[in-house]
Amino acid sequence: MKLAVVGATGLVGQEILKILEERNFEFDTLMPVASARSIGKKISFNKQEYTVIGMEDAISKKPDIAIFSAGGSTSLEWAPKFAEIGCIVVDNSSAWRMHPDHKLIVPEINAEDLRIDDRIIANPNCSTIQMVMALAPLHKKYKIKRLVISTYQSVTGTGKAAVNQLNQERKGEKADRVYPHPIDLNVLPHIDVFMDNGYTKEEMKMVNETRKILGDDTIAITATAVRLPVMGGHSESVNVEFHRDFDLTEVRELLNNAPGIVVEDDVTNNVYPMPLNAHQKDEVFVGRLRRDESQVNALNMWIVADNLRKGAATNAIQIAEFLTANNLVY
Repeated sequence: MKLAVVGATGLVGQEILKILEERNFEFDTLMPVASARSIGKKISFNKQEYTVIGMEDAISKKPDIAIFSAGGSTSLEWAPKFAEIGCIVVDNSSAWRMHPDHKLIVPEINAEDLRIDDRIIANPNCSTIQMVMALAPLHKKYKIKRLVISTYQSVTGTGKAAVNQLNQERKGEKADRVYPHPIDLNVLPHIDVFMDNGYTKEEMKMVNETRKILGDDTIAITATAVRLPVMGGHSESVNVEFHRDFDLTEVRELLNNAPGIVVEDDVTNNVYPMPLNAHQKDEVFVGRLRRDESQVNALNMWIVADNLRKGAATNAIQIAEFLTANNLVY
């Protein structure tokens, strides 16, 4: 087993390496891959030192699996080249998510859709992953009619430069801006670029990816994505309208029994999900479960997860684990 991690020096790439070590993912050869400016750099993995290599070098070594986290344009250019040599690409960017020929996978929900000829597999958007994790068992039982989503997303979702901007502003220093406005002590209702319909690309990702993962294009979805000066993970307020009525006790039971979900919903003791507590954890945390008293068959939920882990790195590694466990690598 030869494993390549493309974008190994970035925030998500570093998290991928960390989680590979934590989960004891079995491989014989590790190839940390990055852009030209990072070639030759040294990284540490499992008490060994590895040298970062470039794309062409990685392809020549014929990896079996390549986990990409290097941006959409890089993936569009290079993922097909890795796939051509028989490598399976698990891609973290948005490049392939809505492509009709490529699967969009959250292992707890739809890994069984994977086949041996799937050479490029898309990892969903971080905010989508945590939401569909909580929605999937409820959709199966009650069938979702409509979603109204508001996200409260960590600066880590933008990358190292955004974390630096926040930290510099917090110290009162002049910051190199990634965002169009200061982020410290501020809230930006603006994630990714604005589109012709007035929504941002991030908001439309949640609309389109949710339908694809849940396999239901009839779900009506509207979203507002917001960036906060937070480090530990993404939070989401989700209003779910179902076709069928539900029982709150049963909702909690369904979520408690769903893999990868932790219910934190004890408001009498101020217990509810927070990014501070979700940080560095792989689970998706759900709380503030309550019936929407203004709408028939509607539920309010609060969903929190570490966007660098289950929202990106952990989900990609779980896909790789499924591929190897089910003999889908050749």
